[in-house]
This record gives sequence, C-alpha cells and structure tokens, in this order.
Amino acid sequence: MTYKALAATLKVLSDASRLEILDILSCGERCACDLLEHFQFSQPTLSHHMKTLVDQGFVTTFKDGNKRMYQLNHDKLKDINDHLSSLSVSQEACICNTMKRGACQ
Repeated sequence: MTYKALAATLKVLSDASRLEILDILSCGERCACDLLEHFQFSQPTLSHHMKTLVDQGFVTTFKDGNKRMYQLNHDKLKDINDHLSSLSVSQEACICNTMKRGACQ
C-alpha cells in the first residue's frame, strides 16, 4: 500500500460515525435499520457513510430478503493495522535506509 493510499484510507476512518459503525459491525452483520436505530442522523446520512465504507472495502453488503445487510471486512482492517505497525519499526524497505545521515551541519 502506498503512502497516498494509506492516507486516503485513514481519511475514511477519520469520521467518528464511521468508526462507530465499524465497532457495531465487529459484533456481526447488521441490517441498515439496526444501524440507523443507534444513530441520531437521517437514513440518507447513514447511506452516505455506508457507501463510503463499502466503496473503500471496509464493509461488504448483501441482500437478505428485502433487507440490506452489512458486515465488517476483517481482512481490510488487518491490512491497515499491518501497514500502520510497519511504520513503527525499521525494515529493509524503509525509506530511512535510503537517506544519508549527518547531512545537517
């Protein structure tokens, strides 16, 4: 994942409501009506958040009768966690290995 892609991903996660949605979905799949009941915003606002989360791969969706169901994509969150963790340790592919030391006088 490039730094630009990681930054775009983190921008999606910078919304508190979206983080709450992911937290709710961590307990299992939910229909839109269950999610809407938790929040104090309109159905179109929920739809906007869900579209963003689905488009970015955090959430998958499927139909169950006349209900739209949502579930967390655990692999996507693990991938992001792995990338963030890699920033805290020096690795062979780290940018710091390509930089000169002692350039400041």
